[in-house]
Amino acid sequence: MTMARNRWPRVRSSETPVVAPDGTADQARIRPTELDECLRACAVHSGKLVAGLDRRRVELAEKLRHALATHALAESGTPARASSAGSAAAALLRRGTSAVGVSGPALGGDLLDALLAVGNKALECKYDDELKLALLISDTVLTARKNSRAGWRLRARTLEAFGNESAAIEAYDRYLALTDEDGFGVATRTAGLRAGRQYQAELLAQLKSERPRSALYSHGQPTDTWAEGLVLHDRGDWEQAELRLIGALLTMAGDGTPVPDIQDALAHYLDLRIAVNGGDASELRDLVGLYAEQRRNRMRGPVADPTYGGVEWLSLGEFRNQIAGKSICLIANSQSVGRGSIGREIDDYDLVVRFNSYKIDAPATGKRTDIHVSIHKHSFNWDQKVTTRLIFGGISGDWKHSVRNRLVPGAQTYLGDESLRWPLRNIGQIGASVWPSIPTSGFNMLWLLDFLDVSPRLDLIGFDFYESGAYRLQEAMRMPITSVHEYTTEKAWVMERAQSVNDTRISLR
Repeated sequence: MTMARNRWPRVRSSETPVVAPDGTADQARIRPTELDECLRACAVHSGKLVAGLDRRRVELAEKLRHALATHALAESGTPARASSAGSAAAALLRRGTSAVGVSGPALGGDLLDALLAVGNKALECKYDDELKLALLISDTVLTARKNSRAGWRLRARTLEAFGNESAAIEAYDRYLALTDEDGFGVATRTAGLRAGRQYQAELLAQLKSERPRSALYSHGQPTDTWAEGLVLHDRGDWEQAELRLIGALLTMAGDGTPVPDIQDALAHYLDLRIAVNGGDASELRDLVGLYAEQRRNRMRGPVADPTYGGVEWLSLGEFRNQIAGKSICLIANSQSVGRGSIGREIDDYDLVVRFNSYKIDAPATGKRTDIHVSIHKHSFNWDQKVTTRLIFGGISGDWKHSVRNRLVPGAQTYLGDESLRWPLRNIGQIGASVWPSIPTSGFNMLWLLDFLDVSPRLDLIGFDFYESGAYRLQEAMRMPITSVHEYTTEKAWVMERAQSVNDTRISLR
């Protein structure tokens, strides 16, 4: 392992710097940014992504076109139809940066959502240019709306990706101060970052205590000091090399060096020290333990109760036995439910199934939730006590990470295991060639119940596929109805199997 390069790229003359002139990270402070400047940057960046091969950048290009079209249509007052949106975006790109006028509209809801979508997609790309764009968007959003929860969360995630951990924690804290519903597990994330920083500080303190003379080498440029240490190591002078390597580590910890660079350097140092000892790491048990803890907590966060309150894992067969012979209703998160008045009827079913960020208003929705089904990407209502919780996710590693970090001990008696992780794909073996779109949580659950076929009554309440709008917890209402699902196909599947249909209920049994 070699010393990682500095992650702050050299700024081209045409770009806005993300770092201060002296090279130090200047990201904790929000740089006041007008909407016009942000839109110009989006237009320029969109031009860079023409004919790209990276899937993430192709998706980013689409988000950029949508944001530019949303701005153009808002400026002209034209209704946002798909055809006019495409034409407006194309015209804006042809005209270049001058297309963004100095008297453009304020940051309205549609444009805000579009820019946040660009920022989140840019963050997924993980390249330096895209991270700078995401940071610029967060500056723009928070300049216009200083209490934007989505803006602070985007900023925190971007700063964390840059390795600016202290600023990221501050931004996460601002987000938490503005919300009562931590559906994204931010509190756990910040706890993990803080714990990781503490373990890293303990590790460096122990190194300094073991080699006090290393402090003599903790005041220069860490890259130069590290290079000197490697040269001395290659010459066989480990005693002098180690002092410089530790000195460089101490400097990096104090000068704002990105966390991933510090972690790489720590790993390199430990590798060298173990090699010097002939491969024997026994005397480094404490150091290696601290290194592992700081990485583990930063990746996953601390887990207070590894047994999750004694939860019982539920396999596919065990879940079948749990629901066999019982009447089941599935409650959609739709306005047609929220405006209804059949709460008592809902509570009369043997089992009530709710999804993701469901909202309870007893006269309309009923009070009971026996089975909570949620996608793994957020944790809305995971703290609400239910008998059974099923967490869905397409990628095994991501699913395990979310369950480990977000599950609330004692909030469920039974938890679906990996055999229930992704029903349509894994149990049904229905691949993308047959069902191209990503199935919703509701459809995954409905398909599973239909597949098991052990319920004498299976009713869908309020399943209008968001035609009436969403009815969710307030924090989740800012989340757009995602376009990765194909509601038309899911609706067709349901209606083909419907035994009876009325204004509020679709019965499949």
